[in-house]
Amino acid sequence: MRVFYLQAEIQYHYLRERLQAIGLDASVLAAARENLVATPKVRMLLDAQGLALAIAAIQAHFADAPPDIVCLDPIRNMFDGGPGGDGENDNSAMIFFLTERVEALREAAAPDAGLILCHHTRKTTKKQLAEDPFMALSGAGALRGFYTSGIVMHRPDEDSTQRMLHFELRNGPAIAPKIIDKVGGRWVEIDRSGERLVRKTLGEKLDAERARKHDVILQLLYDEARQGRLYTALQFAEAFENKAGLGGKDTIRDRISVLATKGYVKFIRNGTPFGLPSSRSKFGYLCVEGMEFGAAEESVDTETGEVITHRLPVLPSHYKCPQSGAALPVENPHVWVYPEEGA
Repeated sequence: MRVFYLQAEIQYHYLRERLQAIGLDASVLAAARENLVATPKVRMLLDAQGLALAIAAIQAHFADAPPDIVCLDPIRNMFDGGPGGDGENDNSAMIFFLTERVEALREAAAPDAGLILCHHTRKTTKKQLAEDPFMALSGAGALRGFYTSGIVMHRPDEDSTQRMLHFELRNGPAIAPKIIDKVGGRWVEIDRSGERLVRKTLGEKLDAERARKHDVILQLLYDEARQGRLYTALQFAEAFENKAGLGGKDTIRDRISVLATKGYVKFIRNGTPFGLPSSRSKFGYLCVEGMEFGAAEESVDTETGEVITHRLPVLPSHYKCPQSGAALPVENPHVWVYPEEGA
């Protein structure tokens, strides 16, 4: 679609940076070169003079045919309330701007184009936002009677990158709220069926604590192996009870069991290469990806004279089956496979 994007908020280089971060396909970029006209930050009101300039700009860039969409972003920075000079909080001024400026722009430059109006929200409580999201729109309420479809985007949790979208439609079936997040430079919808409804804040704190313990256990196993120490699950739990914020012995063993099910921890039965007896436990000594044993040994390449550092790799012999919990032999110890990848 052919789009004219008149924006009065973001400087050119910041706008360019945001567009580059979206990660658009080459075909979309090729189409955008022909069909998208986005202005850098303009410093003007959409008054009589600004209206004439905007119409001229649209007609100049789309001389062969008018655009399909005209976007104004944001209303506040180009608002003209008419002869009275009232602001966007006045209903009469808002109606004047929408009819005598916005509609006039469309009628003169692109009568059949769709209009997208970007607008700020005002500060409001989370409770008020949940009860009526569109009351958060800044300025006069007359704006809500003008548009046919409205979207309010906000961040439910300031510590999260996720955004929530609320929809208001004049026609057609209602659209349920959505949660979106940027993944790999693209906005994707997040499944809301996994969203917590009760004690959400507490649950997120517990999740973060479990993730922290996950990282600490893996790092400790890796570091201890470099110091020449391997552990069974029980011995590790006893050795690090109430250390590094891991909690009690049973808590540590539970976390190790979860990590083994998820494939982050595997096992080695034969401890002989490391000066240890074969383990009599169900699984064996704990092993993590990239694990190395003991101090580094140095050797010199006779051809290049380069000093090469060697450590004894710790390769798994068994893993915990994520379905049955049984100890199964590893097919290729040099390739670390996670259950999610093999599913």
